[in-house]
Amino acid sequence: MKKWIAAALIIMLLLPAGALAAGRQYIIPDSDTRQLTYEELWDWDYESLGFILNEIFARHGYNFIPGGKYDLYFSMMPWYTPNADSDNSRACYPQLSTVEWDNEALVKSVRRNMRDMDFFNTSGMHYLDYVSFDNFDVLSGFAFVDMKAGQKLSVYSAPSSSSYRGANGKALVSTNGTVYAAGWDSGWLLVMYATNNGAVRVGYVNGQDIKGGVNAPYLQFAYETAVLTSGASLTDDPATESSSIVYLPAGQQVTYLSTFYNRSAWSYVETRVSGKTVRGFIPAGAIDWYSVDDEDTGK
Repeated sequence: MKKWIAAALIIMLLLPAGALAAGRQYIIPDSDTRQLTYEELWDWDYESLGFILNEIFARHGYNFIPGGKYDLYFSMMPWYTPNADSDNSRACYPQLSTVEWDNEALVKSVRRNMRDMDFFNTSGMHYLDYVSFDNFDVLSGFAFVDMKAGQKLSVYSAPSSSSYRGANGKALVSTNGTVYAAGWDSGWLLVMYATNNGAVRVGYVNGQDIKGGVNAPYLQFAYETAVLTSGASLTDDPATESSSIVYLPAGQQVTYLSTFYNRSAWSYVETRVSGKTVRGFIPAGAIDWYSVDDEDTGK
């Protein structure tokens, strides 16, 4: 019979009070497309200029010294993926544009001037005040996806346009913000994102609507009948828990799909509400695990 252990390792990064809203994950977001200026770079402290310089290369998968400060910092960024080829001259350098090489030279010049003047502008702008990490717990199995900007995609609770849709039937995700994805189910992408009101939503986007496509795995769900041992609110927001789709009473049957983790263990289930299919999350402890078959492993 089904047995589960909820275990989660949570790494918390505390940022200064001046950190911007969740989603800004670049120190200078447009340093790959805009010529930086000598004057604006002098507004930053010396340490931050080092991160601004390396952010240019990190965009293209530069392999930093393992365990070094740049390696540790950029490895926390969901958009950073080191190149499989560790030779940066082959894998990274050819990808840089003329604008990026000009900005690289300018940042080096400002840093060199600071060293020559023995002035490191310690009261200047600091990089950690200008980046932030999402202010919600991203579920296990979800990873940042780089989607073509400028899209507003309809979001449904299940992989069907006839399923329940949040936000009074108007749920949308903007690809100008940070989007996480778990994978594909029947041509629909399961995504997780922050909404405009500070809540979080997990739902499905039709792959045919996504411009540029998304590389993500195919989801494997259990589709087992399960019974609730205690009443629980079904939510599409297992991060801030600020919304409830419907209350499910003890004894109700649902279709158990999988278990996801953040600070808590969440059962991902399917049921019907007002004649519509809806998928959402309930605390894993609300499930009678003896009503769910174990997956056989080994011989």
